[in-house]
Amino acid sequence: MAYTRHNFKTKKELREAVQLEDIPVYQPGPFGPDVADGRAAIEGPHYPQPHKWYADVPVKNGVIPKGSRIS
Repeated sequence: MAYTRHNFKTKKELREAVQLEDIPVYQPGPFGPDVADGRAAIEGPHYPQPHKWYADVPVKNGVIPKGSRIS
C-alpha cells in the first residue's frame, strides 16, 4: 500500500485536491519510497490512525496527475 504526501482524512478530500494539483505519493518500508508508474492502491489516513478509506489511483512520475479519476 502507498500513501499520499498529504494526510487526507477522507477519499473525498483526495478527490478534491487532485482536481487542483498533482499529488505526490510514496510507499513506506523496504519497497519504497518510490511508487512505480501505473496504478497504485492508496490508503488513509496515515498510521497510527486507523485506515478508513482506500483508493485505486493512477501514478506517473511519483504523483497522482492533476485531474485524475480516483476510484
